[in-house]
Amino acid sequence: MKHETSIVTAQQRFPRYFQISSWAIPVMVVGQFSMIALLPVLVLVIASLADSRTRALRPWTLGLAVAYFIPLAIMKLRADPAQSLSKDMHPILLALIVAAAAVLLARMYRIYPRRPRQLHGRQRG
Repeated sequence: MKHETSIVTAQQRFPRYFQISSWAIPVMVVGQFSMIALLPVLVLVIASLADSRTRALRPWTLGLAVAYFIPLAIMKLRADPAQSLSKDMHPILLALIVAAAAVLLARMYRIYPRRPRQLHGRQRG
C-alpha cells in the first residue's frame, strides 16, 4: 500500500502564471529588459489582489511592485530621461528589484515547500 503525503507544494498552491511572472521579473531586469518587466509586475499585482490562492504573498508582491515602480517613476519625472528604463536605472535600484523578487520567490517556496523525495515507494525520514 502506498503512503500518500498531505503536503501541498508550491506548484499546486500557486498558479503557474504567478510562478512564471515571479521568475521573469529579475531575469528581465538583469537582462536589460526592464520596461518589458512591467507586464509580469502587473500580472503579479492583479493576481495578488484578485486571486485568493496568492493572498498569502500579497505583502511581498506589493513590495516588489513598489521597488519596480520607483525607478519607473524617476524615469518618467525626469526632464530628460534615457531611452530605456534599463539605462536610466541606478544599480542600487536594480539590486533592490532583484532582492525583492528573491524574497517573493523565497516566501513562495518557504510557505509551501516541495514534496519530499521518496525512496523505493517509501518516504524519507
